[in-house]
Amino acid sequence: MKGWLFHHLQVLRLTLNRLRATPVASLLSILVIGIALSLPTGGYILLKNVQQLSRQLVGSPQISVFLSMNAGQTEVDSVGRQLQQHPAVSRIEFVPRDQALLQLQKSTGLADVVGGLAQNPLPHAYIVYPKSSDARELEKLRDELRTWPKLEHVQLDSAWARKLDALLKFGRLAVLILAALLSFALVAITFNTIRLQILTQREEIEVSKLIGASNGFIRRPFLYFGLVQGLLGGAAAWLIISISLSLLNLSLSDLTQLYASNFRLQHLSWGDSLTLLGFSAYLGWLGALLSVAQHLWQIEPR
Repeated sequence: MKGWLFHHLQVLRLTLNRLRATPVASLLSILVIGIALSLPTGGYILLKNVQQLSRQLVGSPQISVFLSMNAGQTEVDSVGRQLQQHPAVSRIEFVPRDQALLQLQKSTGLADVVGGLAQNPLPHAYIVYPKSSDARELEKLRDELRTWPKLEHVQLDSAWARKLDALLKFGRLAVLILAALLSFALVAITFNTIRLQILTQREEIEVSKLIGASNGFIRRPFLYFGLVQGLLGGAAAWLIISISLSLLNLSLSDLTQLYASNFRLQHLSWGDSLTLLGFSAYLGWLGALLSVAQHLWQIEPR
């Protein structure tokens, strides 16, 4: 076990020495990978921030539930308990009919007309705040509530949710396509880099095979090189995105002050950061593996 670990650490040290031996070429390759990865990752972060901003501007989705006029207090309380216990409901607010009438008087300015009514025409109501903002989930909950007894009317304005959902779906598809294309390009970059290394070390590889080195032993340094280069490229992408978001937040602060808002662009979370680094390392390793698989077997001792 110690020998296996020592060998891998030795290979890792050899890989870092190779990167330091050609600093300009290594830096350019890492920057190319970082810039390419920062494009789809930046699009992903932009979509998350757009979704957050839309929630601040529009507010949380609400479903207005109006009870029947003949619903008694026991039935009103029963509906409230069912709503609170519903797994798709985050919280609820009860609006008594008297409070609703007062709000109508204040908002319409028709206090004399409303005050002249023989009885309160408004029913008790609940304002329901769902856990999900997805348009389909909201409409599913609305349709379910419509089947409950003693509920006269259930109102949901889902037009904005549908528009936002369609916009986000389009954005996610565009980011996914961009990520797929750039991932292929990064695999190709690593493939070509490893191919050049194999060609420049052809004689060394031939000697290693003559003294009995296995293919796994020979290809291990190249796989490490691709993995480390991809990992550093992911770190460069993370740094590019972080610096860009910080600069944008500086400019955004002046704009948000004009609108009395505290909105800021959110950075990558820890989970997103680890995913970025892991995915970039995998792309580098995959490009190296494909290059080694194609070119290493062609080199045989003469």
